Amino acid sequence: MIRADLEHEIPDGSRLYFAKSADLKREIENSLANTLKKYDFTEIVTPYFSYHQQLSVSSSEILSFSDSTNHTISLRADSTVDVVRIVLRRIKDRNLKRIFYIQPVFKYPNSEFYQIGAEMIAEPNLNVGLEICLKFFEEFNIKSSLQISNIEIPKIICEILDISIDVFEKGDLSEILSTKHKWLRDLARVGSMDDLKKIINLVPQDLKKPLQDVLNLALKSGVKDSKFALLYYSKMRYYDSLFFRFLSGNSVLCSGGNYEIDSLKSCGFAVMSDCVIENILKIKEGYE
Repeated sequence: MIRADLEHEIPDGSRLYFAKSADLKREIENSLANTLKKYDFTEIVTPYFSYHQQLSVSSSEILSFSDSTNHTISLRADSTVDVVRIVLRRIKDRNLKRIFYIQPVFKYPNSEFYQIGAEMIAEPNLNVGLEICLKFFEEFNIKSSLQISNIEIPKIICEILDISIDVFEKGDLSEILSTKHKWLRDLARVGSMDDLKKIINLVPQDLKKPLQDVLNLALKSGVKDSKFALLYYSKMRYYDSLFFRFLSGNSVLCSGGNYEIDSLKSCGFAVMSDCVIENILKIKEGYE
């Protein structure tokens, strides 16, 4: 029996789009889909259920249960690994390199998110993803800040300091910033392109190339006021090198990066539809 006060309620964490917001959702999906097709992307719609979500996110974020054969399955919490493996192992078309999808993901305990994602299999050209995102934000007059990171940097620092990557995963950097290494404290304070150019000459040799890769991506993007989060470590397990986010206030509008799945170096990105819709509606209603 459903409680009377819950008969017409929707659970916390769910999404409801209606009228203007539903129209806007469809508009941004159609717009980005058309742009992606111009870049030779092909659309895919993958199952809501997955056997492989632990390869993408922490088990604490996965909604799992047993299927009819008593195997553990979960609601899709991320699309990247499933998309790449479905293309490579089920569709088995090696010429199918650029894939996009418009579908929700679900995370424990009760969160629902809509995404427009794209993968470039065996093509780690992250600048293409940045170019597409910048065109999309320009079309809808969305103001955001580009932040660039490199997942290699925290990993290398862990090797240099002989510490666990857990420090970066938890975001507790006090242990790192309290060390005797001035270059490490300077690395945490890098905010501009000029700061980045200077720090490259001051860090240990192993960090120079990952930092140069960050600088090169920023220069290729054409975004003069790019920001940098050089100690950032993504919670998505497959990202392993260059990584970017578009931020607006406290919201992440889009993120993407390089990764390697099944020995193929690839890249991808996802536009967070819910945050984008909220951002556009605020602008239209005069709140920003």
